[in-house]
Amino acid sequence: MREIQNRPITDSTVTVPGSKSYTHRSLIAAALSDGTCELANCLDSEDTRLTRKALAQMGVKIIEGRDTITIHGMGGALSPASGPIYLGNSGTSMRLLAGVAALGKGVYTLTGTERMAERPVGDLLDSLVQLGVDARSVKNNGCPPIEIHGGEVPGGKADLKCEISSQYLSSLLLAGPYMKNGLDVSVIEGPVSKPYIDMTVDIMTDFGVAVDRDGYNRFQVAPGQCYKSGPYRVESDASQASYFWAAAAVTGQTVKVLGMSEDSRQGDVGLLKVLSQMGCRVTQDKDGVAVTGGDLSAVTVDMADMPDVVPTLAVVAAFAKGTTRIYNVAHLKAKESDRLSAVANELTKMGISAACEDDGLFITGGSPHGAEIETYDDHRIAMSFAVAGLRVSGISIRNEQCVEKSFPDYWDVFDSLY
Repeated sequence: MREIQNRPITDSTVTVPGSKSYTHRSLIAAALSDGTCELANCLDSEDTRLTRKALAQMGVKIIEGRDTITIHGMGGALSPASGPIYLGNSGTSMRLLAGVAALGKGVYTLTGTERMAERPVGDLLDSLVQLGVDARSVKNNGCPPIEIHGGEVPGGKADLKCEISSQYLSSLLLAGPYMKNGLDVSVIEGPVSKPYIDMTVDIMTDFGVAVDRDGYNRFQVAPGQCYKSGPYRVESDASQASYFWAAAAVTGQTVKVLGMSEDSRQGDVGLLKVLSQMGCRVTQDKDGVAVTGGDLSAVTVDMADMPDVVPTLAVVAAFAKGTTRIYNVAHLKAKESDRLSAVANELTKMGISAACEDDGLFITGGSPHGAEIETYDDHRIAMSFAVAGLRVSGISIRNEQCVEKSFPDYWDVFDSLY
């Protein structure tokens, strides 16, 4: 249990770690590359460690230095795994590595926590089967644990349902260069979280692989390509920056996050525009982006492209005048927790009128009071609701260590605001 100190914060400048999404993708591209890669500014968190450990089980040599991670690429040819690959509750690891495992040898069993066993991957498995991969859900329920039989992947054409997670598409794309006939995937439902697809294509391009695309409807990766070795740097994480921009919004102070740009391809930078619409001032400086809080007003916003910052915005909305509606985020029900219900439940505890609908949330701002916040073992619930404690006395965060999933140093950076 961590009690948040309700005392004034100062105008602050903070540093957040490298992007979790870019770190996962960079680790995978480097592991599949044609030589040695030096990755700088990688996020070191529970989830990214799970991806690193899984790649090591697949034979990838990884050396962790003080400031960089050195990865010896295997040219798309991975080794057999000696046992099941445990991925905790890292949905990103599970989904992205499902496609990667198809490039290996032997049978890979990808497993995780009880919550992971409830998170759907059936549509991804269906598309892998279309591409010639023997892939199945062990319990035949479309959820982990899953078995992937590695070997030469024929590839070719596949249809993909992508309305639950954009990571299904990213998984296929990352493996695409090493498929015998390349990859030609048509998205027949969705996709959600489009910026995360752009991030995958960005990483592939940075590592020397060309992706042809027709918007978000069709993606083609020609065979015979490979990821190129070399030095790469991971940009700072917009999702983690969101909590500190929210801190500025609810307190009226100015908080700058170093290393961020409004022009980032990370979808979560879209929160800056929303905060501006609510009454905050957003300033792009050479070294980062600052937010200054103001009188907050409610908004109606489609957050399909920035789902990870829905809890962040919901907490800010609790202090805004009027009713905020967040919509087009039904897929948040299948995250580390059912984030729509979790957010509504905890705001209600604080005396705020909040309710779920099929694809989003309603939050009517008011005068929140203290409460003991249940985190549902979800890092984003913990970090978002901590922000409320900067304005409200008596906010306590249960299971505060769950932030290690994505931001192990969160509480140190949070405390630097005082």
